[in-house]
Amino acid sequence: MTQPHEFDPQLLSEVAALPAMPGVYRYFDAEGGVLYVGKARNLKKRVTSYFQKNHGGTRIGLMVTRIVRMETTVVRSEAEALLLENNLIKTLHPRFNILFRDDKSYPYLKLTAAQIPERAAEKSTAQLPAAAFPRMAYYRGAIEKKHHYFGPYPSAWAVKESILLLQKVFRLRTCEDTVFNNRTRPCLLYQIKRCTAPCVGHISAEQYAMDTANAQRFLRGQTQDIVTELERKMQHHAELLEFEQAAELRNQIAALSNILHQQSMEIGGDKDVDILAVKVHGGKACVNLAMVRGGRHLGDRPYFPSHVQDATEMAALDAELAEAVPQDASESDLSADATLPAAPEIATEAATEAMAEAAPSAAPAAKPVKLKAPKSVESLILEAFIAQHYIDVLVPPTLVCCAPVDKDLIRALSAQTGVRISAIHQPREQRRIWLEMAQKNADLQLARLLAEQGSQQARTRALAEALELPTDKLDLLRIECFDVSHTAGEATQASCVVFHDHKMQSAEYRRYNIDGITPGDDYAAMRQVLLRRYTKLAEAARNNEAKLPDLVLIDGGKGQVSMAREVFEELGLDLGLIAGVEKGEGRKVGLEELVFADGREKVYLGKDSAALMLIAQIRDEAHRFAITGMRARRAKVRVGGSKLEDIAGIGPKKRANLLQRFGGIRGVTSASAEDIATVEGISKELSEEIYRALH
Repeated sequence: MTQPHEFDPQLLSEVAALPAMPGVYRYFDAEGGVLYVGKARNLKKRVTSYFQKNHGGTRIGLMVTRIVRMETTVVRSEAEALLLENNLIKTLHPRFNILFRDDKSYPYLKLTAAQIPERAAEKSTAQLPAAAFPRMAYYRGAIEKKHHYFGPYPSAWAVKESILLLQKVFRLRTCEDTVFNNRTRPCLLYQIKRCTAPCVGHISAEQYAMDTANAQRFLRGQTQDIVTELERKMQHHAELLEFEQAAELRNQIAALSNILHQQSMEIGGDKDVDILAVKVHGGKACVNLAMVRGGRHLGDRPYFPSHVQDATEMAALDAELAEAVPQDASESDLSADATLPAAPEIATEAATEAMAEAAPSAAPAAKPVKLKAPKSVESLILEAFIAQHYIDVLVPPTLVCCAPVDKDLIRALSAQTGVRISAIHQPREQRRIWLEMAQKNADLQLARLLAEQGSQQARTRALAEALELPTDKLDLLRIECFDVSHTAGEATQASCVVFHDHKMQSAEYRRYNIDGITPGDDYAAMRQVLLRRYTKLAEAARNNEAKLPDLVLIDGGKGQVSMAREVFEELGLDLGLIAGVEKGEGRKVGLEELVFADGREKVYLGKDSAALMLIAQIRDEAHRFAITGMRARRAKVRVGGSKLEDIAGIGPKKRANLLQRFGGIRGVTSASAEDIATVEGISKELSEEIYRALH
C-alpha cells in the first residue's frame, strides 16, 4: 500500500488558514513552475481535499507530491473565480491545465466612420476628402470605438470574401485615403461596377451614406429589410419616370438576391452563432470553431489544446472533489502537526463519518453526498476552450456544442459580457447540420495533425540517429539555427530560430541587428551574433542555470563553420555542437552536406533522407526569418521608418514641422500623442492618428 506523502508543515498551516470563501488557488513546484490553477466556491474545503486523499502512483498523485508552495486569491463570487482562473491559465500556462494558446488575433471587416468636414454643404462631392466616405478594409488589431467592426471572422479569406460581396452589391470603396485624395479619374473598380467612384464625385455623399448603412445592415443579417426598402425606392423612381435611377436599384436588388440565393442553404433563423465540435484521439484533441455571422456561415478554425491527458485527469479530480465535499459541511481544521487520512473515496456514509472522526474538528459528520456522473473528456475540453477563448473575443448569443457544458460557466460569461448567452447541446434542423459539418472538420483536422506529428517525430529520430545524438528523450532535443541576411551590406540582420519538442518554436526566435562590421562581411556578422547569443548562456550553463542546445546549425560551409569554431573555443564550448549546412554541387536542393567544427568528415544524408528534410526545414525557416527582418529594417532606413506621407492630413509643411521638432523620424516615433499635438498645425485627433500609424 502506498504511504501518504509527507507535506511541508508550513504548507499545511497555510491550507488550514484558508477562508471559506470563493477564490482561485495556484500550486507551484520546487523550481517555481506553476503546476495547476483551480477555482473553488469554498477555498478551504477544496484545497484541503487535495491533501486528505492518497492518489497513489498516478500522474495526479505525482503532481500533488510536487506541490511545495501555494498562492490563493479571494474573490466575491464563483463567477469571478471562474473568469480569474482562466485569465491566469492563459497567462501562467500551468502544466496540469488544458491550455489553448493562439497568438493570432481574429481578423475583422472594418468600415471607417464618416468624418464630414465643416461647411461641407458648400463643397461639391469631388472636393470632399476621403474621410467623408467610409472605406471597407480587412483589419487585424486593436479596435477603435469611432469605427465599425464586423466579425470576428475565422480567416482572412472569409473577410476578403465578404468585402467582395459588398463590392458587388453596395459598391463601397476599398482604396487607401492617399489614393482616394489623388484620383482625377475613376479607377478600374468603377469600370467593372465594384465601386461608385466617390473620389471623383460620381455619387453624392448622401447616396453613399445610404449604401454604407445598407452594407452595415447586410452584415448584421437584416437582408430582407434591405431588399424591401430597395424595391420601394425602385418603384418610387419608376413612378417619377426616373428610369436610370430605377435601373440602378434593380441591378442592386438582383445582385443581392443572387447572393442570398447562393447562401440559401446556409442561412437559418440564427444571425450570430458559434458552433463548437471536439474530437479526441491518440492523446490529442481538436476543437473546431465554426462561425455564423449575419446568418452566413463564414468558415471554421481548428484549435489544438496542450496537456490534454494530464489536464483532463486533473479536471476530473477537481470535479470529483467539488462534488464529494459538501458545501454546507462543517469546516475541518488542518494544522502543521495534523495527520492527513488517506480517504480513497468520499462517496459513502461510512467514509464520510471516518473522515469526520479523523479531523481534529468536533463538528458533526456531514451528510453523505451523491456524486454526479463524471464529465466526459469532450465536455471538459469544451469548457476550457469556452472559458479561455471568450475572455478576449466577443461571444455571440448562441453557442452550439457537441457536448454539454457547465451552466455556471455560461452564466459567468453572460454576467461578464452583459449578453444573454445560451449553450445548446443536441441541436435540431439547421443547427444540427452546422454541428455535423464542424464535427467532420474536427475529425479531419485532428487526423492531419496526428499524421504531421508522426512524420515530424520520425524526422527528429532520423536526425538524432544520423548525428549520434541521444534518442531516449527526443522531445527535449533542441536545435538552434543561424543565418545572416543583407542587401549589398545594407541593413544586415542575423536570425536565430529554435526547434524542439518536434516543432519550430516561433516564440523563441530572435533577430540581431549587426553593426560595427565591414558591410557585406558575413563571417564577422556570424561571429557577432554567436558571441551575443552564447556569451551569457555559456556562463549560465556552467552554473547549471541554463541548458545549451544539442545542435547548432550554421547556414554556410567551411568559412562560416570556422568562424563558429573560433567563437566556441573562445567561450569554452563543445565544438561537437556545431554543424554547417553546405550547399551541394550546383547549389541544388537535396545535395546539401553537413560540415562539422570538431574535425569530423562531411556527411551527406541522402536526397530522400528524413534527417535532411528536417535540417532543410530548420535552415529554410532561419533564412525566411532573417530575410523578413532585413527587408523590414532596410525599408525603415530608406523611408525614414514612417508612413508620414501616407497619413491623411499630413502635407509637406506639417511633415517638416514634425521632423524639425523631434529631430527626425526616430524622435517622432518615440514621442507620445500628447507631445505630437504640441507641434504647430497638428490637432489632437491628427496626433493620435500619427501615433497609431507609427506604432
